[in-house]
Amino acid sequence: MGSHSHGQADTHGHRHSHGPGHTHGHGHGHTHDSIDWATMIPDLQRDDAMAAEANAQIAQRLIALIPEVAEPTVVDIGAGAGGQSVAFARELAARGGGRLILVDAVPELLEVAAQAVKVALGGDDRVRVETLRADAAAEDFGTDVPAADLVWASRSVHHLPDQQAGTTRLAGLLRPGGWLALAEGGLPVRCLPWELGIGAPGLQDRLLAVRDAGFAQMRAEITGSTPMPYGWNVALSRAGLDEVTSFSVLTDHPAPPSPAVRASVIAWLDGLRERVGDRLGEDDRATLEALLDASAETYVGAREDIYILGATTVFLGRR
Repeated sequence: MGSHSHGQADTHGHRHSHGPGHTHGHGHGHTHDSIDWATMIPDLQRDDAMAAEANAQIAQRLIALIPEVAEPTVVDIGAGAGGQSVAFARELAARGGGRLILVDAVPELLEVAAQAVKVALGGDDRVRVETLRADAAAEDFGTDVPAADLVWASRSVHHLPDQQAGTTRLAGLLRPGGWLALAEGGLPVRCLPWELGIGAPGLQDRLLAVRDAGFAQMRAEITGSTPMPYGWNVALSRAGLDEVTSFSVLTDHPAPPSPAVRASVIAWLDGLRERVGDRLGEDDRATLEALLDASAETYVGAREDIYILGATTVFLGRR
């Protein structure tokens, strides 16, 4: 689940998602990563709901770093369904206002994210919200983006052909003293007990391993894909940023599960069945089918021992 961020486990996902779901963000219809993001909007929104507390913590820490300026400007790259954008908008409003620019290559996502922010602000016009359709993989990316005090990208840089070049491009959007923050890595979301009473124990570990192998294949198949054989803090330093550091926040919804957690876990497993089912062994495929059969006693949605626990790591550096 997860983030889709990548890489790490769950981080794989989306653009922003943290949930189990975890998806990702980008592009239209299909972007350079060949993912049809518009069809993932319900999953992204579900993930945003699960990650709301983590998103709020991230926004609080990052907005607090912005120096006192007349109109702090925050740019959310690959805004997805707007979960983190909402948290930034609330923090900006709490400190008296600012400018929030949502950037995405997928017009449907921009529309959904802008609406989510509008609803969250409830008519508070101290935060100016703008949308910009742009693809972070484009060579000329950034020409239309105003200089920012904070540039945020969650699990989107790992979809770019050259992750270091993408990081350096994002760093170039900062005004002096501004911060670039990347949500990448972390820990994959866990949601299942080790032994399920059906199939071999350890199903979730095998699912995550197959998903990570699929992520590696996705990276390998991107045209112009360039390896980045070091961590994100090093990437930020190589992009010319100072004061490079990181912090992590938990997404923690313990058992017994709420209805929203049940829905999120079901959606995560269902999404994995679609994406990696053909790579699983016969026994694990059969276990997945049994877990997702709503009419069976083995239905995962009826269990009391499912949960969501994951960690998102944010790497940041200052220009």
